[in-house]
Order: sequence, then C-alpha cells, then structure tokens
Amino acid sequence: MGKNIVEKILEKHLVEGEYEPGREIGIRIDQTLTQDATGTMAYLQFEAMGVPRVKTELSVSYVDHNTIQVGFENADDHKYLQTVAAKYGIIYSRAGNGICHQVHLERFGIPGKTLLGSDSHTPTCGGLGMIAIGAGGLDVAVAMAGGPFYLTCPRVIKINLHGRLRPWVSAKDVVLKVLEIFTTKGNVGYVFEYGGDGVKTLSVPERATITNMGAECGVTTSVFPSDEVTKTFLKAQGREKDWVEIKADEDAEYDREVDIDLDELVPLAAYPHSPGNIKTVRELEGLEVDQVCIGSCTNSSYKDLMTVAGILKNKKAHPNVSFVVAPGSRQVLENITRDGGLADLISAGARIAETACGFCIGNSQSPKTDAVSIRTSNRNFLGRSGTKSAQVYLTSPETAAAAVITGKITDPRDLEKMGIKYPDIKMPEKFYIDDSMFIQPSKHPEKIEIYRGPNIGDPPKSTPMPETINGEVTIKVGDKITTDHIIPAGSKMKYRSNVPKYSEFVFEIVDPTFHDRAVKIRDSGKHNIIVGGVSYGQGSSREHAALCPMYLGVKAVIAKSLERIHTANLINFGIIPLTFKNEDDYNNIDQGDDIEIPYIRKIIQEGGRLLVKNKTKGKEFEVEYNLSERQKNVLLAGGTLAYMKKQSI
Repeated sequence: MGKNIVEKILEKHLVEGEYEPGREIGIRIDQTLTQDATGTMAYLQFEAMGVPRVKTELSVSYVDHNTIQVGFENADDHKYLQTVAAKYGIIYSRAGNGICHQVHLERFGIPGKTLLGSDSHTPTCGGLGMIAIGAGGLDVAVAMAGGPFYLTCPRVIKINLHGRLRPWVSAKDVVLKVLEIFTTKGNVGYVFEYGGDGVKTLSVPERATITNMGAECGVTTSVFPSDEVTKTFLKAQGREKDWVEIKADEDAEYDREVDIDLDELVPLAAYPHSPGNIKTVRELEGLEVDQVCIGSCTNSSYKDLMTVAGILKNKKAHPNVSFVVAPGSRQVLENITRDGGLADLISAGARIAETACGFCIGNSQSPKTDAVSIRTSNRNFLGRSGTKSAQVYLTSPETAAAAVITGKITDPRDLEKMGIKYPDIKMPEKFYIDDSMFIQPSKHPEKIEIYRGPNIGDPPKSTPMPETINGEVTIKVGDKITTDHIIPAGSKMKYRSNVPKYSEFVFEIVDPTFHDRAVKIRDSGKHNIIVGGVSYGQGSSREHAALCPMYLGVKAVIAKSLERIHTANLINFGIIPLTFKNEDDYNNIDQGDDIEIPYIRKIIQEGGRLLVKNKTKGKEFEVEYNLSERQKNVLLAGGTLAYMKKQSI
C-alpha cells in the first residue's frame, strides 16, 4: 500500500509511538517560529528549562503582533526577545520585517521538514510541502529544547482540486469553500492533504492562503505537494537548493476524499461572527461598507497586493470607505514598490500600514461603532477587530477591492461592467531580496545579558492535581467559544509577560465580572471550573487562554467538545479537559453550582469512570477524559514544566 504526503513526512520524523491514527505520537521538530505575542512566554519557559542552546535545525523569533508601541511594555518585550535570541541561538526578525508566516514561507520554509510555531496559522507553510503545526508556546519551548512534539496521529482527508480558477475568483474563495464543506467544528485529529490536477495551477502563495485558513476548520494542519511550482517559487527566492519533490503515492489511502471544481467556484465571503458562516458575495451584495482592510498572513503576498493595485489603478476609494493595506512582509513591500503597485494603491487612497498583523488582531485600525468592515484576514470573531459592535466580513482581495471602489459589498465580476479588466499578475522570476532585518544569534552567547523590563515576570506555577476537585462553576458559556473570548488580543496583549495583570481580562468580552469572582473562589481555597459547549477553545494558539485561567485557580474545563491546541495548552498548565459523556448533562449545570469531582487523582492514575457531583442540584453525571499516559503524568505533576523538572531529577 502506498503512502500519502502526511505519512511520508511524519514517519520520517517519528521518535515515539507507532504511526497509528488516533494514538499519541511524538515527532522530531526541525524548525520553530514564535511571534512576540506568544513568544515572550515561550522563551521565559525555555529559560526555565535550563537548556544552554536551542537544539532545532532552525528557530526564528518574529516581532509582528505587538509592533504598536504605546507605553513601554511592547518595546521592553522586543528587547527581551532580541537578547534571548542572541544568547540561545535563535534568528531574530525585527519589527518591520513582516508577518512570521509570510516571511517564513519566503525565507526559511523547506519541503519535507517539520515546523512548529506558537501561532495557530503556522500551517501556512504547508503551502510549501511542510508539516507545519500551530501549538502553544510551551510546546514550542520543549521542541527548541530538543524534546518531541506530541500529537494525535492524524487521519488524512484528501481534497482534490480540479480545473482552474476563473478571473475574479481566487485562493481565498477556495478555502472559504472548504470551510463551507467542513465548518469550524468536528475536524480535530485530521489533516487536509491537497491533490488533483488543479494544484499545478496555484502558486505557492495561493496554496499558502488555503493552508493558512485550514486552521479555522480545526484540523491539525494542511499540506500541498512539493512540485515544479514549489521549485519555481524557491528559485525566485534564491533557495532552489532547498527544494525536494514530495508527492503522494498513486495508491495512497485516505480516510475520506472530497472534490472541488475550481472552475465552478464563485466569489464567497464569511459573514459575522465566524469564518464558517459562508455565503456567496452575490447574496450579500449591496450592503454599505465603512472600512476595507487588505493584508494579514492570509492575503498579503506580492500576487495579492499587485492584483488589488491593478484593479484600483486610476481609481479612487469611495468617500465613505476607510481603506487600509498592510503588506505581509518587507520583501512584498519592496517588490510592489519596484513594480509600481504601491504607487497605484496610494493613488487610490490607501493608508499603508506596517508590515505586521495589525488590524487582524485588533491592535490598530479598529472600525467605527456598528461598522461593516471587509477584511482579507482569516478571523471575524466577535470583538476581534477591537470594536465589539463591528460586523466583519472575510473576503478575497478581489472582493475587497471591489468594495473600495463601490462603497458596498460587490461581486468583483461586476467590475467588468465598469470597464475594469481582471489583472493578470505573474509571479516574479526573481524577487528582490534583502535579509538585513534578520539578526543572527551571537557567536559569544556568554557575553549576552538578557534584558528584562518591569512588565516581565516569571511563568506562574501550577499545583499538582488534587485528590478531589472541590469547586464552583465560575462561568458557563455556549458553543464555539474562541481563545479571543477567553483572553482578548489587541490592546491587552501588551500584558502577555505579566500574567497577573493579563488575567484581569479573562472572559472580559463574555462576562467582565469573571476575574473578580474567580479570584474570590480561588482565595477561598476552592477550585474554579469552566463549563463550555461545542468546540470550546477555537481559534488562536494563545496559551494565555489556559495560563491565565490556571493562575486564577481553574482546575477543570468541562465541555461538549474541545479544540486541539487549546486542549494541549490546558494540559500543559495542569487543567484537566473533560467532555460530557451525555451532552444533555450540559443543560443540568449552571454558573454558581457547587461541584465536586471526587477521587480524580486516583482515577487519572488507575482508570475508571469519572463522575461529577453537582452538590447544588443533588445530581451527578459522567464525564470522559481522553488522555495518553504522558498527559496523565503531566496533569498529576501540575503541568509540563513541573513534569519535566520531575523527570530530570
């Protein structure tokens, strides 16, 4: 029996366990990336491990999230990141060099390698034929220290792309179609592998757009073959030597196969407040638009921005539209400048933002009250833009450009009626390349003194799993609660290195009183318990969505289902993830209920049914715990750092 791409790469990197879908395995990680919002805590955790130098083939620290420096906090953290990188053997990508996923795709990604990143959109590099996985910062720190990355051996879904995209339809519409088919829930433990004759019609940046937003489906990662298109891209980057061919065997097997005809796709959009809410642009057309933001790690490549520039050439932004463009990297900015695209964008009225995440995470360009904002980014969660009342729609660059001109949601195919032809943008045979914004690690690490600003604290420590959890349901939430709901991004992320302060904002968008109630329960000697619905912990890999609740005394999360990265983060910080055996029991538990989970430590160790007693209502129900032996030991120790320390004794 032949092998698929996922099997071929993972089996080469397997260091623990057997390749058996559904079972935990440990894999060797070749490369890591961090960004500044998650990286500061990751490096604090790495330091706590006492390892003198990173053990990966390549590790890169990017500054791309908190580049807005209002107050000292972000600038201090960036200096910390720079000195840590210099000391421990990590390449440092300075603020202004670009978004980690776009830059890594351009300068470092290698087909057939494994990449672990402290950002959920790390699968972007799957467009190059990598197994690129998003994870919590602590998992990345362990990988940098030479430890395996543990994951559930995935099942693989083959998505066959046929035909060719028609004008005004782009890669963003492909992945929105994938989201329409698979939705944002129920895909934990799967990988999307792309194939079919349509693959060869897509450039690497187009493939990367598709793998990037696979994260919104909740899959472990997404991957394309490495073929002649990949080779051409790497050659244009001056990296042809990094190319290897990677393809599935003819008789490879898959858990499921899905076919998508590219030539039948139409412009699509995700409407508020989920990337999985899909409609055709035609269904939404006519809605007046207040803001258009083009960029983010999903759609900020040379081809994306030159396409927009071509559409807007000799046109002006509608007077009611605030128009923002954020190139994905300094390389993109340099190349569209040299090829005339930047001048066309500026002439059209674009406000050129920094080559950073910016508006995508709500730390700049927040729209006005009740605004309709069209964005080419990957998430439109409630409040993520920085304006809770805003209505954010996710579209292709082509659809976004049409809204710039007309001031309303417009099917871009209708621009033909205005005499606008679809730009035929060719990828450069050779990109202009300038790597001067990378700072290489010091050759004399012993001379490096790590800078620590007053906002940086040590990682808080969890406590071992108690014999019995005695606590209170501090909050009960519904379905599809994202990590943005749990701990906000935007302006609050400057406290990422100060967990006591950042913890004040846990569940702020859902219930601003959560923090005070959690502190009161914790200080009374009881445990906090969170109850959730379907797909709890969607979205960002932000480990603070587990770390801050741990600091507030949360010891268990009980939900109908949980997402992969957040589940791993909960375990890393000593919080046990539990699921209702009977989902109807969710209806029989409320905020404020007095809860007991007896003998939990013994049951984790020895196995058996785990019952939850609702002392307030005089009822009990069964919950399930799907844990590997390693995860059990981590929870018993009180989290990964405590477990590693115990193992080293």
